[in-house]
Amino acid sequence: MTSYAAAPIHGTLDDRFYQKVDAATFPDHQLRYRNDRAAASVGLDGLDDAAWVDHFGKFQSLPENYQQPLALSYHGHQFGVYNPEIGDGRGFLFAQLRDHDGRVLDLGTKGSGTTPYSRTADGRLTLKGAVREILATEMLQALGVNTSKTFSVIETGEALQRHDEPSPTRAAVLVRLSHSHIRIGSFQRLRFMEDQDGIETLIRHVARHYFSANLDADAPINDLAPAFLAETAAKVADTAGGWMAAGFVHGVLNTDNFNITGESFDYGPWRFMDRFDPRFVAAYFDQSGRYAYGRQPEASLWAVCRLADCLLPFGGAPPLEAVLQDFYNKLETSLRRRLCWRLGVQLNDEASVELSTTLFAAAKATDVGFAQIFHDWYGGTPRRGDYSGAEWQGVAGVLEGATPLASANHPFFDRDKAVALPIETVEALWDPIAARDDWAPLYAFIDDIRALGAALSS
Repeated sequence: MTSYAAAPIHGTLDDRFYQKVDAATFPDHQLRYRNDRAAASVGLDGLDDAAWVDHFGKFQSLPENYQQPLALSYHGHQFGVYNPEIGDGRGFLFAQLRDHDGRVLDLGTKGSGTTPYSRTADGRLTLKGAVREILATEMLQALGVNTSKTFSVIETGEALQRHDEPSPTRAAVLVRLSHSHIRIGSFQRLRFMEDQDGIETLIRHVARHYFSANLDADAPINDLAPAFLAETAAKVADTAGGWMAAGFVHGVLNTDNFNITGESFDYGPWRFMDRFDPRFVAAYFDQSGRYAYGRQPEASLWAVCRLADCLLPFGGAPPLEAVLQDFYNKLETSLRRRLCWRLGVQLNDEASVELSTTLFAAAKATDVGFAQIFHDWYGGTPRRGDYSGAEWQGVAGVLEGATPLASANHPFFDRDKAVALPIETVEALWDPIAARDDWAPLYAFIDDIRALGAALSS
């Protein structure tokens, strides 16, 4: 826990980077979810429910923070097509503050009303969309993925029309706690506008406030630009490795959905794989499989390459290309480390390479759920289930020489079923909310997810 410390640093930039906006006024404010664990990290867990609703449903400003929210300006490639007509269309930056480590974190919104970037949209969020984001962020956090935290969900009493779910449907406003909302698309917009000074300004801002441990914000820009790219590329690679180890499919890996700290955020049509399938997609509209599970490394590198495009004026291509050439190596290192962690073992580098190859091959050849495999094999040997097939002999051979982590003896892994989140479970948790406003199954499942996270991190 830390004390509240305001840090509205984005306001030190000029209005090339944002537009001031007003929050929508909602007819009702029913608090459905408050993340006191996240709130404690920024000194806000002491708020009572009434004050919580005032700040995160009615958007009364926090002390010494933004008096008027900021809709951030950015462009982006969406499914490979450049779109200069986007930006924060249903959200805004509400506050910035420091956590117990001194990091600057954002409180950003989703479903808080229209902005100058909304175009024809209503600026709202469905309650089901908010519930899905709670589940995604809780599960990813438990599985050790660098993710935004769902901070608050308040039902707003509005009825929304949507083409992809039964309408009218209930509405909500969500607040997320995130380590920056500066996106690759933020730089793309400045490049599109031929604002080289704006790009340099944003690079130095990021170096000063987010990467100060490794970068000198006052260094010559031709040195700083490739160093900044290397920081962001390494963080994106680490997160992509986390998605792959978690069996997670983000669904919409457009360049406006990658931020400079590499933190995974903005969950729309996400899915966790039930059974291993590299072609598995999350979005029904991803008909080409551009963002399928097995293509997420490629999509992540492609996005980082688009950031590199924006940095070409500062020293040219060679130093940027040198950074990009190391991307897959960093991603694969992250994946191997995370696979070992999910299995509760330690392996040397050579053995971890063999593990990733044999494990994915065995997972592809079996009908066992992806999450169940890690649960059954936690500690290095199967606790239950039939893994006698030939495809598992390679996995067993690699893990025979592994050192179990101390957490291998955690009683959580004695339970028969893994805590998993296939789409059927998501729908089963939503059904009682939709039918009779029963939130107890959702809250109980969040407790299960957190128990998984506690066991893995023990």
